Amino acid sequence: MLEVRYFAGARAVAGTPTERIAAASLDDLTSVLTERHGERLAVVLKAASFLVDGLACHDRQAALPAGATVDVLPPFAGG
Repeated sequence: MLEVRYFAGARAVAGTPTERIAAASLDDLTSVLTERHGERLAVVLKAASFLVDGLACHDRQAALPAGATVDVLPPFAGG
């Protein structure tokens, strides 16, 4: 199981700050989250950055370690 933490707009669309999900990769995670929360979250996830245990992860097919924390960071506005 992974702990998924949502920030900013991702939190608003998901309707929760955190949840536990079983997923093997970020691609798998985005599929599970889209099924659970719908297309509005899918749009956010396409543009989001992901941190896995505090480190940026750009390879959405890389295996996620069991028990990892995945932060979902949508693009932020502002200066």
